[in-house]
Amino acid sequence: MRSTSLATVLLLIGLQEVNAGPIAYGICQTGCNVVAVACYAAAGFTFATVAAPAAPAALIGCNSALGTCSAACAATALIAPIP
Repeated sequence: MRSTSLATVLLLIGLQEVNAGPIAYGICQTGCNVVAVACYAAAGFTFATVAAPAAPAALIGCNSALGTCSAACAATALIAPIP
């Protein structure tokens, strides 16, 4: 009986870690997008309404930072297995 309880506890602990990867990735991506929207607003534009060829240098910097942040999210938060 005792070994069954221990096995159940270990299984439940493992399940929590499995779901942490996708949730952490979503939270990280949300943070990246919030910062990108703030960057666009600081430059006087609305996020995702300016075509890339017509974008001023400030917006190119915002897009570059968003890409770097998103890549960091993928590299760190998606390590956990997905159920």
